[in-house]
Amino acid sequence: MIKNSKSIKVIPLGGVGEIGKNMYVVEVEEDLFILDAGLMFPEDEMFGIDIVIPDISYLMDKQDRIRGLFLSHGHEDHTGALAYILSKLPVPVFGTKLTIALTKAKMKEQDVKLTVDFRTVNENTILTFPYSEVSFFQVNHSIPDAVGISILSSEGSIVYTGDFKFDQSADELYRANISKMARIGNEGVLCLLSDSTEAEKPGYTPSEVAVAKELEDLFENADGRIIYTCYASGMNAIQRLFDVTAKTGRKISIIGKTLQDVYQISMKLGYLKVHDNVFIQNNEIDKYNDNEIVIIMTGNQGEPLEALQKMARKSHKLLHIKKGDTVMIAASPHRGGELFLSKTVDLLYRAGANVFYRNIHVSGHGREEELKLMLNLMQPKFFVPVHGEFRMLIAHEQIAWNMGVSPENSIIPEKGDIIEIKGEKIRVAGKAPAGNVLIDGSGIGDVGNIVLRDRKMLSQDGILIVVVSIKRSEKKIISGPEIISRGFVYVRESEELMGNATKLVKEIVEKNIKSHSFEWSTIKQEMRDQLNYYLYNKTKRRPMIIPIIMEV
Repeated sequence: MIKNSKSIKVIPLGGVGEIGKNMYVVEVEEDLFILDAGLMFPEDEMFGIDIVIPDISYLMDKQDRIRGLFLSHGHEDHTGALAYILSKLPVPVFGTKLTIALTKAKMKEQDVKLTVDFRTVNENTILTFPYSEVSFFQVNHSIPDAVGISILSSEGSIVYTGDFKFDQSADELYRANISKMARIGNEGVLCLLSDSTEAEKPGYTPSEVAVAKELEDLFENADGRIIYTCYASGMNAIQRLFDVTAKTGRKISIIGKTLQDVYQISMKLGYLKVHDNVFIQNNEIDKYNDNEIVIIMTGNQGEPLEALQKMARKSHKLLHIKKGDTVMIAASPHRGGELFLSKTVDLLYRAGANVFYRNIHVSGHGREEELKLMLNLMQPKFFVPVHGEFRMLIAHEQIAWNMGVSPENSIIPEKGDIIEIKGEKIRVAGKAPAGNVLIDGSGIGDVGNIVLRDRKMLSQDGILIVVVSIKRSEKKIISGPEIISRGFVYVRESEELMGNATKLVKEIVEKNIKSHSFEWSTIKQEMRDQLNYYLYNKTKRRPMIIPIIMEV
């Protein structure tokens, strides 16, 4: 029997106002649930950063209340932060069979030495806690075993859709359980947290069947090798390729460790269907004619474009693009990656390939009409759009209003908003610490805004290091000043500028050390100020200036 709950809270720690980094916390009295733990790829201003994960400071003093971390599906924008978070929050992890298997493989690849309490669930699983009951429903996405999560409280259900669309022609492995969604809706949905990624686009997301037909036509007309790239976890795209390859009588070879892992796991669990004698090893490719070969590949972190650029430049260790190749890119670039995609396509054309990257890939997220269907099925009292940039959340809220959700019953969330549902009202009742934790190499969170600001400055105007040695007792310069420049000006062509800068530094040091008492910090600051003024007047650049004074 579920206890009565007077207060329910929803806290997005990521996934709102951005694409990726999905992580949402639902609190039903003492029961606390974490929904997903995703990563985000760095934005352009995040120089040198590998990935970005959510800030979990809010959860650190609440560990005894956390009932578990629940994964909706196996994509990295929902699971990629798991290893980092579990190192600080050793809580049980619930997920479907494929999601757990892919997550374990990723953690093994990252050499994670954690003992994790993984618990496999399916859409028939019901988990009971003091104030709530958790159940699952299958959704249609670009990977099998994707589920939505329903947290039933005494006031109704809090439903998190995860990523979803409604493709009526989807294979059984991908099919949404619409009847169960309707049943949850009929029993009463208090609050719906729904995927907003494609909310700005009208109509329906195109069907996988249409894409398969387009792919088949391209295969029939390709005279040379076919090189097909996709995200390693885009399993519907991989299945489409396997089917068309078998149908057109070609042989297929897999390149990329992450892709190999996904293939092995999916085959073992029965989530990929493959015809006999279709696969060949990489070292067998040269034994076949070009028009008999298909190569499927991804790059680092399952990102295909980087590997394609290496192949076009002939620096890839396994494969080079040659004239007559047909390259198919079945992946949408992540945010900020559009320019990288266009450069990659240009390089491939230069290398002699025919390139196709439109109409051979469909989104795994539903458009306006599919979002309306989810709202119709769930009939929520309160609505919180999630998983999307701010404009997408706004578009989704407008759809909800048009579907009968009253404006006072919906909230556009910001990261860290503590959204409280109490009685008949929903409101933002406070703010939890939330933001970006930056991963650079093996460092977790040790690169902050100040370091990023310095990296930005270095990328713009370079650095100037000023070295001078002083003998305090004799009040004179022993060696230097020496000025070392990197990324500012080419020294051999700027001798007059550097000579005048050296002279200026020498005057500053000599003036200061002749005074009765002097502070190193005073000399350094004066060096920075006067050099900055002089160099900006001469070059209109502001390099980072680092004075180093050594006492002999």
